[in-house]
Amino acid sequence: MTTTLRLPRAEGKVFSDVGLPGQTGAMTTRIMTVCTGNICRSPMAEVVLRSRLADAGLDDVVVDSTGVSGEEHGNPVDPRARRVLREHGYEVPDHAARQVSAEQLGDRDLVLPMTAQHARVLRRLAASAGVDDSHVVMYRAFDPSAPASDGDSADLDIADPWYGDQDGFVECLAQIEAAADGVVERVRALNGA
Repeated sequence: MTTTLRLPRAEGKVFSDVGLPGQTGAMTTRIMTVCTGNICRSPMAEVVLRSRLADAGLDDVVVDSTGVSGEEHGNPVDPRARRVLREHGYEVPDHAARQVSAEQLGDRDLVLPMTAQHARVLRRLAASAGVDDSHVVMYRAFDPSAPASDGDSADLDIADPWYGDQDGFVECLAQIEAAADGVVERVRALNGA
């Protein structure tokens, strides 16, 4: 059983004191990546971020993923996404797609939608539950080579590879990787490091 106590820290950001095995009372930053069905983009970003955060020595960060739709609920990562991740040296854990909830939005320190449409859905969900949405930031906003844009712009969308072939998954992974180091730096800033 996981118990969550929300504690203010670092310029009003909320961090979770999560009871995880081996982390009694540790301050944990919680990140969630979000796409449509939680079988392609968001689990790919989850895997990449876990790897980059571990490489950076940021072990006090929990990353998970969800989708705005329940259509794929319970399904595993798309085999094409799994393949491209493995081909690029990432370990791909077991995964069951799930739909985002307002409670999850309120329990995360950083929520990273893959598209402007996902961001709009997340902001509506947050508003309907009275949850602050200032921690919802487009994933590609952390990519220094992405188009300059304010707010939730479609210019920062990561295209859905589900409709295409394997090349679309390779391109999707490249976009995810390009922003990952920026997310790591944001986590360092949130943690005051």
